[in-house]
Amino acid sequence: MRKVGSTLRGYRDVMSPASLRPLVHSLARVWAGWAEATTPGTAEKRAVLARRWEELPFGARTPEQLLGRLAVGCEGTHGVFPRCNLTCSPCYHSADANKVRVDGDHTVAEVRRQMATFRSRRGPRAHAQLIGGEVSLLDPDAHAAALLAMRGAGREPMSMTHGDFDPDYLAAVVTAPDGSLRLPRVSFAGHFDSLMRGRRGAVRPRSEAELDGHRRGFVEMFEDLRSRTGLRYYLAHNMTVTEANLPEVAHVARSVSRMGYQMMSFQPAALVGDERRWPTEGRGVGIDDVWSELETGMRQTLPWQAAQMGDPRCNRTAFGVLVGEAWVPFLDPASPPDLAARDLYLTHYGALSLDASRPGIVVATLGRALLRRPWHAAIAAGWAARAVRRAGGPLHVVRCLVRGQVSGLTFVVHAFMDADVVAEAERHTAAGTVPSRPDVRAAQERLAACSYHMAHPDTGELVPACVQHGVLDPAENARLAVLLPLPTVRQGAR
Repeated sequence: MRKVGSTLRGYRDVMSPASLRPLVHSLARVWAGWAEATTPGTAEKRAVLARRWEELPFGARTPEQLLGRLAVGCEGTHGVFPRCNLTCSPCYHSADANKVRVDGDHTVAEVRRQMATFRSRRGPRAHAQLIGGEVSLLDPDAHAAALLAMRGAGREPMSMTHGDFDPDYLAAVVTAPDGSLRLPRVSFAGHFDSLMRGRRGAVRPRSEAELDGHRRGFVEMFEDLRSRTGLRYYLAHNMTVTEANLPEVAHVARSVSRMGYQMMSFQPAALVGDERRWPTEGRGVGIDDVWSELETGMRQTLPWQAAQMGDPRCNRTAFGVLVGEAWVPFLDPASPPDLAARDLYLTHYGALSLDASRPGIVVATLGRALLRRPWHAAIAAGWAARAVRRAGGPLHVVRCLVRGQVSGLTFVVHAFMDADVVAEAERHTAAGTVPSRPDVRAAQERLAACSYHMAHPDTGELVPACVQHGVLDPAENARLAVLLPLPTVRQGAR
């Protein structure tokens, strides 16, 4: 009996209010964190989106517009590592960019400052590019620290690179000294085109096809690391387009779409950056030219009209998924039910914060959102059924899923503007006047609806990327060349 009594007293001690209090507090913290993470749109996010919508010119406030309804736009860094070790023709870097030393401390400090400005102006969630010169010139620890700083500000970062680095460098960026993943998920955009000079194994490529092995090798680095560490990743493929390589866009679209990239982005060249690197001919390529080649390469139309980011003269995007050999759009612009589903989502769910690095939270957030309006599930199911029919029917989709032949793929064309036109448009905007030249007036309208900005912490301004690269970069890089000069080599030193 003494043993039974002792056991009961021990049980009462363990289950006493005082002993249970830490457990209850711990569970409460977990519950509060989960509830906050899965809240279907915070008041701050809704306010930021509303402000972004009001910032858009009236002509950009269309039913298909995503700015101010789903997203605040893309963000990018500037002046954090201007130097690059390839020589491309054309190149948007200013003439002084390669006179600036790559300095990890400077990079991380500036990234933190710029992301803090974005956080205060654009709210808790956005996609941001770690961009400048060549990101792989950064020390791996500095590269990782910059990405973590961006995540700390609520940004989903993407490292912009020419892709000519070794697997060991990638492993050093994403893993901690103890071998664990300090970055469980990363996004990289690899830039590959035949206008680039100096790539190892393809110093002066004569065609886009010569680069296919490099494109595939870039993906394989990530696939190998995923198999060994569980790393998750999102990969984009970038390509500059001039008249010289426009006929090869179809080949690139067809071959790269099967390599494992989740996005393919094309940029018709604009007259920006170091004029010494500009070819004597090869300009004048537009969005329609590139899009036609994309459709030729994919052997199908790529409908884009149901969703727009910013001005259609700047950006064209087709969101969809590869199912077997066919690409299937998420939205059919000719389908009224699809457009109604789009409008319902943007109206009621546009403020959701969906962090791709936490898929479980994404599912829980969507579930909580639908629980508030369960009748919307029928509309979502109808959209899903139409998408499956477009993909070839349920049996075909299931077969492709079993074979691993279903993957997301987005097509994008970004058309940047010539620096002289942007500078003139900026002068008119500052003076509050409307340009008489049609091209300058169009540039002014496009800048007002810009979807891609750089932050200036000293002034609090958010500057369109065309203004940053075409107007501000030359003076900024000249200052950085003084602040961060390249090491000097004494004559005769060995």
